[in-house]
Amino acid sequence: MSSVTTIPRGWSASDIPDLTGQRFLITGGTSGIGKEAARELARAGAHVTITARSAAKGAATVAEFANERVKFKLLDLADLSSVRNFAKEFTSSIDVLILNAGVMGTPFSLTKDHFELQVGTNHLGHFALTGLLQKQIKNRVVSVSSQMHRTARIANYSIDDLRNKAKGVGAYNPWSAYAFSKLANLLFIHELERRQIRNNWNLEAVAAHPGYADTNLVAGASIQDRAGALANAIFAQSAQRGALPTLCAATYPGLYGASYIGPDGFLEMRGFPKLTRAAAIAYDQRLAKDLWSVSEELTGISWG
Repeated sequence: MSSVTTIPRGWSASDIPDLTGQRFLITGGTSGIGKEAARELARAGAHVTITARSAAKGAATVAEFANERVKFKLLDLADLSSVRNFAKEFTSSIDVLILNAGVMGTPFSLTKDHFELQVGTNHLGHFALTGLLQKQIKNRVVSVSSQMHRTARIANYSIDDLRNKAKGVGAYNPWSAYAFSKLANLLFIHELERRQIRNNWNLEAVAAHPGYADTNLVAGASIQDRAGALANAIFAQSAQRGALPTLCAATYPGLYGASYIGPDGFLEMRGFPKLTRAAAIAYDQRLAKDLWSVSEELTGISWG
C-alpha cells in the first residue's frame, strides 16, 4: 500500500480530485458535517447516498442540494433491524463509506436492541453496517471520531467491562459514554486495518475528527446549552470547515492505513486538514480485539 507523510497545508474542498463515477455512502447526511461532505463530494462529480432517520428530512436535504447525484435512504443506526434492512436493499458498490452519523451527550436510554444509546448508535450500528456492506466497499472506510475520545478512561477494561459499557450497565455519565463511543470508532478503524491486511480485504480504514465545529450535534447536546451556544459563537468553525478532515480522509490519494486526520490549528480545534495522532489508548491492540469480539457478539454480525 502506498504511503504519504504530509497533506498540503491549506488543503480545501477545491483540492478534491474529480470523482466522476465514484460512489459514496454517508451516514447521517441531513445536517452538519455529513451534509457538507455530501455537498462537496457531489460537486466533485460523485454519486452520493446520504442516510436519514426521517424521510421528510432526507427528501428536504436532497431537494436543497438540487443535484441529481445525491440520493437518500432511510437508516436508523440505533435499530439493528433497520441496519439489516438497509444493507439488504443497498446493493450497489461503494467506493468510500463514511461513518459520520452520531448522537452526543444524551440522557441515559437504550436502543431497540438494548444497547446504551450513544455506543449503540455511534459504534455498534456502524460496526454492523460496515460488516454487512463489507464486500461492496471497493476503496475506503472513514470513521468520524472526536477529540473527546481522549477523555475516555478504559485502559484496563476487560471483555466483560466492554460488554457492560455497551449495554449501559453501571453508573452513567453522558459525556463519558460519548467519549467511549468516539474511542470505539478509532479502535474499530485500527482493528479493521489490521484485519484487512491479514485477510486481504483490499480496503483502507482511516479516521478523521472535525475539531470544534458548529453543528446540530453540538447544538442538540442536552446540558449547559446556553454556555455551549456561547462557546460555539466564540470558538467553533463552521460545519463546512469542520467537514474538511472528513473530505480529506475520504478522497486524498495514497493515505496509509489507519491514518487519522484533524484540523491543523491550536489544539486541533479548527483549521485545515493534517495527519495527526490519536490518544495512545486508541492504538491498544488487545482492547481493539476485545471490542471487536464484543461487537460481533452483540450485533450478531461476523466479518469474513
